[in-house]
Formats: sequence, C-alpha cells, structure tokens
Amino acid sequence: MTKSAPRTRIQEKNRSTILEAGLDVFSQFGFRGSTVDQIAEAAGLSKPNLLYYFPSKEAIYLELLSSLLDTWLDPLRALNDDGKALPEILDYVRRKLDMARDYPRESRLFAGEILQGAPRIEDALKGDLKTLVDEKAEVIRHWIAAGKIKEVDPYHLIFSIWALTQHYADFDTQVNAVLGGQDPFPGAEHYLEQLFTSLLKP
Repeated sequence: MTKSAPRTRIQEKNRSTILEAGLDVFSQFGFRGSTVDQIAEAAGLSKPNLLYYFPSKEAIYLELLSSLLDTWLDPLRALNDDGKALPEILDYVRRKLDMARDYPRESRLFAGEILQGAPRIEDALKGDLKTLVDEKAEVIRHWIAAGKIKEVDPYHLIFSIWALTQHYADFDTQVNAVLGGQDPFPGAEHYLEQLFTSLLKP
C-alpha cells in the first residue's frame, strides 16, 4: 500500500484555516444551516480550493467533532481517583468552566450536534464517553461510601456540572445581555464553588 505524501506547510495552513472557518460557521448556524460556500468565504478561499482539502461540509464537521470529543473528555479524565474528594470535584468544575470560557465555539458545536440527536457521534457517546463517566461515577461512589462527601447521585452530579458550566458558552449572548457585557467567569467560579461545597461537604 502506497503511503500518501506528507502535507506541505501551505496545505497544513489551508486545512487549519478551513477548520477554523468551519468552527465559526457551524457554531453559529449549526450543521444543517451551514454551507460550503459560507465556510469558503469565511476561510478566504474559493469553493473549489476548499473542496480540494475536504470533499464536503460533513467532512469538515466530522473532523472538528473528532478532535473536539477528545478535548471534551480531558477535564473528566483528570479527576484524580487518589485525590481529596471535594477539592477534586471543585477542580473539575473549574476545568469545565475554563473550557466554557476558552472554547465557546466548540461548546456550541457540540451542543448543536446533541440537539440534533447526535447522529454523527452517538457511538462515541455510548462508547468512550459512557465508559469514562461510569468509571468516574464509581470513584464518586467510593468517596461517598468513605464519608468524604455527602450522598448524591454521581451521574446527576456530573450532569449538573456540565449544565452549570457549559451554560456560559452555549448561552453566552444571554449571559452577556443580562450582565451588560461584564466578564461572567470570576463570579461564576466563586458561585459554583460555593454551590458545590454546600452540596457536597460532609
């Protein structure tokens, strides 16, 4: 089997430009509302040039989702089984909040896919994501059994952390409108630390 030639610097730059433009367009309009023409315009490339690198908008979308899923799991992977229970959970909350601040477009892309029924990532959700959440739910159960945190449903605890952190990315327009453009993240971090400490501290 013949190996494909390595990409040139220009090819890598153009692919990166297309993916960045795709992220902008998909996070704003969703998969169904986006077109190759919109992505090409955002990338500053002609449509034929874009199609040289990616044969369809779905190919761009799938590449973005593939890299995003791995990034999305990293904060939960970092939950240290051997660490102190409450600090570990609060650190997880902070990592998820940092992702909402630093990767808002990625968060909206992921949310959009889920709202469509996750047709392109259902296997990953039922596979890698479920396996990891099951594993960390078991860690939380051990912490509860050892009296390190109050008794809560581990899965719903994780769901609530997702909801309360990703809100700041997925609904950033609403948050900014209510706060008058004030940076929401310092206040959010303080509030969520108070909330989860009150909920979980024995």
